[in-house]
Amino acid sequence: MKNILLVDDDKDLSLSLANLFDSDKYHFDFLDDGMEVGTFVKEHKSVDLVMLDVNLPSLSGLDVLKQIKKIDRELPVIIISGFVSTENAIEAMKEGAYEYLTKPFQLEKLIDTVNKACGLNAINSSSSVATIPHDKIELDEIIGKSPEIVEIAKLIGQVANSDASVLIFGESGTGKELVARAIHRSSQRKNDAFSSVNCAALPETLLESELFGHEKGAFTGAYFKRIGKFEQAHEGTLFLDEIGDMSLLTQSKLLRVLQEQELERVGGNETIKVDVRIIAATNKSLVQCMKEGSFRVDLFYRLKVVSIYLPPLRERRTDITILIDHFMHKYSEKLHQSQKKISKKAVQLLTKYNWPGNVRELENNIHTAIVMSKSDVLQPEDFPVFTEGNSGIEVDLDILQDDYTDTFKKIIDPVMPKLIAGSPGRIYQFLESAFERAIISSCLKHFDGNQVKTSETLGISRNTLRDRISRYDIY
Repeated sequence: MKNILLVDDDKDLSLSLANLFDSDKYHFDFLDDGMEVGTFVKEHKSVDLVMLDVNLPSLSGLDVLKQIKKIDRELPVIIISGFVSTENAIEAMKEGAYEYLTKPFQLEKLIDTVNKACGLNAINSSSSVATIPHDKIELDEIIGKSPEIVEIAKLIGQVANSDASVLIFGESGTGKELVARAIHRSSQRKNDAFSSVNCAALPETLLESELFGHEKGAFTGAYFKRIGKFEQAHEGTLFLDEIGDMSLLTQSKLLRVLQEQELERVGGNETIKVDVRIIAATNKSLVQCMKEGSFRVDLFYRLKVVSIYLPPLRERRTDITILIDHFMHKYSEKLHQSQKKISKKAVQLLTKYNWPGNVRELENNIHTAIVMSKSDVLQPEDFPVFTEGNSGIEVDLDILQDDYTDTFKKIIDPVMPKLIAGSPGRIYQFLESAFERAIISSCLKHFDGNQVKTSETLGISRNTLRDRISRYDIY
């Protein structure tokens, strides 16, 4: 029989949770105050699991968690909370919580988590892990309460104190650098430098100098010695954004530095030792890049020790209203204006919009609306997304029949100048692959991931569908 200590000042909830489990397999003890937990754990060595509410009288659940881990590092602790807090989720996972669950519970997940946690205790009883004290972490602009954001916060807490490389996937504007900074601030390297490089913003020769530095006279225009980002980030963290745009030659040099933890500046002979944690990010499918031969397989696996997927804003719509409120406060303060309000209609439309530019696009719209609006209440017409012809396209299938040309033109026309300026020679390939991914993603979502129905509906073979899912990293 497994012995579970349930600590919550809501006695009715505690009894309800206990009744979910087979009384022949599980025995529950109950406490309603955090001050009593440490003594109980010391006196009852047979405890297999502690379920711990965050908000307790006298002592917070996170402080109780720290006490438990000092007494018995291997005792699994499930943190439960009545509200979503990314800060609490990160700190709980950093301090060794087995899981962080929020009310109302998904019963199947709760029961499965408890079963796994109780089995874990026996498996890990022979190992010993050192306890490392941590300060509370602020997440700044990683905003949201959706399950996706909570999972990301938990991952940040789990990976922060290792030196494992992290590869962050996600569309542009989803906040990949914010996650990288949160990992750094949560790590033991937090008091050292965080440096970032956008690999897509620099040509190959300049990117190499930016990363590794150069000696005076190394090339035309090198009038001074330059210390590269690797040296600047020594004993800290280096964030490599848009890693998929790095050339193969620079990739090979990066791989050597990662393997050897040493480098030579461009034009130099001195070997320089570096101790740097790497966090990389991409909005591309690196799987497809490897198939095309534009990204090294060995570098991919060197970078992808841990991977974090950031969902687009359209896949976590419950966070949109929270983000609206956050950016309204942020830019009202920044612009030294009194706090403006926003109409219900504007919120409704902002929530329904698909946000191809993700959080960055939403933030830009809020900023513009606050600057340009002459009213104290923001209306739909104050937001560029509703006035520049790239939003809310309605499709009348009876009128269109089989011709969607005009509909697609309305989408493409506003962005074509930027595509011509930024991606000459690649526009057709870019739009074709983006459109194919959008069709497949949308159809898969409609059928809840059922590949058989999706392939039949689209009129393609299952082998073709599986190939596209792999090619485009469709989640």
